[in-house]
Amino acid sequence: MERVWHANMQVYGADKVWRQLNREGITIARCTVERLMRRLGLQGVRRGKVERTTISDARAPCPLDRVNRQFKAERPNQLRVSDFTYVSTWQGWLYVAFVIDACARRMWAGG
Repeated sequence: MERVWHANMQVYGADKVWRQLNREGITIARCTVERLMRRLGLQGVRRGKVERTTISDARAPCPLDRVNRQFKAERPNQLRVSDFTYVSTWQGWLYVAFVIDACARRMWAGG
C-alpha cells in the first residue's frame, strides 16, 4: 500500500490504492486497505477547500423566538421571516439573504 501511495505522488486515497493493488493481482478487501491506510497515517488528497465557517459557542445567548415558531400571518406584510446563508462558488463565497412573507409564502432573495 505504501509503495502504491508513494508511486502516485501521495494523492491516492483508499479506493484508488485498492483498485491499483487489484490490477497488480494483490487481492485485498477495500475496507482492509482503508483500515491499514488509516493506521499508517496515509490519506489521499481531497478536492476543494475545507473551510470552517461556523464556530459555535454554547455559552452565547440565543436570539429570542419572537413568533413562538408560529409562522402564520392573517394578512400580507404582517410577518416576514429571514435567513442568510453562504455558498462556495468557483470565484469565492456567495452570501445570500432570504426574506419570506409568511402570509403569501413568497420569497425575495438578494445577494
